[in-house]
Amino acid sequence: MPNHPWEFFRAGGFDQVKLQSGADLLALDQLDQKLWVALACPTVGLEFDAKTLALLDTDKDGRIRAPDIIAATKWACGCLKNPDDLLKASTALPLAAINDATPEGKQLLSSAREILANLGKKDEGVITAEDTADTAKIFAQTNFNGDGIIHGEVTEDASIRLVLADIMACVGTEMDRSGKPGVGQAKVDLFFAEAQAYSDWWKAGETGVAIMSLGEATSKVVAAVKAVRPKVDDYFTRCRLAAFDARALTAINREEKDYLTLATKDLSASGVELIGFPVARIEAGKALPLNEGLNPAWIAAMAEFKADAVKPILGERTTITETDWAQITGRLAAYEAWEAAKLGATVEKLGLKRVREILAGGKKEAINALLAKDKALEPEANAIAAVDKLARYHRDLFKLLKNFVSFYDFYSRQDKAVFQAGTLYMDQRSCDLCMRVVDAGKHASIAGLAGTYLAYCECVRKATGETRHIVAAFTDGDSDNLMVGRNGIFYDRLGQDWDATITKIVDNPMSIRQAFWSPYKKLVRMIEEQAAKKAAAADADVNAQLSTTAQGAVAAVPAAPVPAKPAVDMGTLAAIGLVLSTLMGALGTIFARILGLVWWQIPLACLAIILAISMPSVIMAWLKLRRRNLGPLLDGNGWAVNAKAKINVPFGRSLTQIAVLPPGATRNMVDPFAGKRLFRPWVIVIGLMLGILVGLMCYSGVMEKVRPAFYMRPHVSTVSTNAPAR
Repeated sequence: MPNHPWEFFRAGGFDQVKLQSGADLLALDQLDQKLWVALACPTVGLEFDAKTLALLDTDKDGRIRAPDIIAATKWACGCLKNPDDLLKASTALPLAAINDATPEGKQLLSSAREILANLGKKDEGVITAEDTADTAKIFAQTNFNGDGIIHGEVTEDASIRLVLADIMACVGTEMDRSGKPGVGQAKVDLFFAEAQAYSDWWKAGETGVAIMSLGEATSKVVAAVKAVRPKVDDYFTRCRLAAFDARALTAINREEKDYLTLATKDLSASGVELIGFPVARIEAGKALPLNEGLNPAWIAAMAEFKADAVKPILGERTTITETDWAQITGRLAAYEAWEAAKLGATVEKLGLKRVREILAGGKKEAINALLAKDKALEPEANAIAAVDKLARYHRDLFKLLKNFVSFYDFYSRQDKAVFQAGTLYMDQRSCDLCMRVVDAGKHASIAGLAGTYLAYCECVRKATGETRHIVAAFTDGDSDNLMVGRNGIFYDRLGQDWDATITKIVDNPMSIRQAFWSPYKKLVRMIEEQAAKKAAAADADVNAQLSTTAQGAVAAVPAAPVPAKPAVDMGTLAAIGLVLSTLMGALGTIFARILGLVWWQIPLACLAIILAISMPSVIMAWLKLRRRNLGPLLDGNGWAVNAKAKINVPFGRSLTQIAVLPPGATRNMVDPFAGKRLFRPWVIVIGLMLGILVGLMCYSGVMEKVRPAFYMRPHVSTVSTNAPAR
């Protein structure tokens, strides 16, 4: 196969393929995957239609990979007469655009027309994903729709409808394409298998003489025995223990303290408080009484046991021995074993009579025929689902290609990429590179390698209680006013606003401008911190002296005067003086050399000093900014990015917009609430600079060289040359 003539464009520091025609899309399988920008992406967390992503994810593993993209593109191109139509990304799919030259295309076109007819749009020439999405409405008028599920309305036979209702009541329902509850073949087979098993199980009981030894009353006898069996077994075991050792008699009848505890309570008529006590008083070899001497909590149950079990098996008795008890349980052993092997419990609620009625009436065959009729329409129904897929691919597929095969949407800045969640407004900036995140800590562990200043934010919509987490990349400006806890507003892709609060920051350089001024800002902060520390120390000393003075005034005996502590330690003053003298000497040397230059060289020398201070910070920032990379941000969200998608300085400025006045706006610089100042700051700064300059000039002797000549007057002697000699 000849190589396809691809065209590439350069963006983000690497080559990206340019998809310009349907032929490009059809040849995607020929494009070396090393040239794809992404190899995989998740199906969640994207600003993209979730159902389209689900259709692309054929293996349902939550990932979209290159083979999924290639298969979907080839299928969509094959279903259209002109594959170029995919590049339009239109929401409306014209019926005339469907390729009816193939059997699949003919079926698609027929199904599309059937959908429109079911929706009351028979004369429409286009179909949309919104039309195909409402399957309940599409199949609302269709009893058989090929999904293998039937409901009661598929037949006019009332008896079949009742059976279908019984099936759904016993084994559950499945949702039909029409939106109605129904059952499929698996549930029908399960129901009839359970019904047959239940009927056969009952047949074994009915024909077994040992099982139904008491006829229809057997189940009632078994129930009465089950109700008292634990207490009767307990009674005879305790009697055997008393016969074994008489010393145990008191303990097994419950000790006196147990009765004393009950004596402090109000006992009910049923005696439920005594339910844990023996059913009757324990004695060695004693028979179990059935009338007198019974535990009040068990009188009712024992009465039923006597009437329903003892009398039918042993006759009238007032007591039973352990041998009698063994005879009763032995008589019922076969029934209990049969009952324990019960089958078909799922349909038991219908009763044996109804179950056998359903099995005998040929209902299974009738229902299977209805299921077969529905299944026969599966190709047509699947074609309707295929129309939905084609409509979605026609609308969405090309957009995904521009965010997967290449990052055209991201780098062209004409539209937001599918991974951009919205825009964050904070600190007089708007950040367009915002992504959804699930775990900020986990994401930051890899996203920090992007070399970008990242602010993780919790976003909340108070009206609905919704919460989401995002990460915003700040790619211009400075970070002076950004800190954890800072609030802003986040607008999602639908235009909805969220309250955003910074919860975590990954610090990296934002811009060259920030790096240039960074040394000076650090110097100012250091001076402010030192001044604050000195002020705090002086304030503490003053407070301590005031406290000492106050305590001396209240004391009965006047305290010795406390010598005043100097506000500043002399050693500190000496150190400060040494630093200042050293600094002044260094500055004097520097300015002496500067002022010794030709006048036009002086500004260049000043510029060189400024650059010497700022350049290390600028160079370090530039080295980091040139490595700024989108890949780790996406990898942290589960993408497999296949390129170094750089975010250089110019492109970064386009992702973060700094507040500027609109064109044509006027600006009034007078602030009516500004504080009164004798001198403007810039006046003070200029004055100080001039003062330092003059002082240094005098110190270095430069002043003598630049003094005007008319100040240099000749020396005149005060001694007269005409004075008479002595």
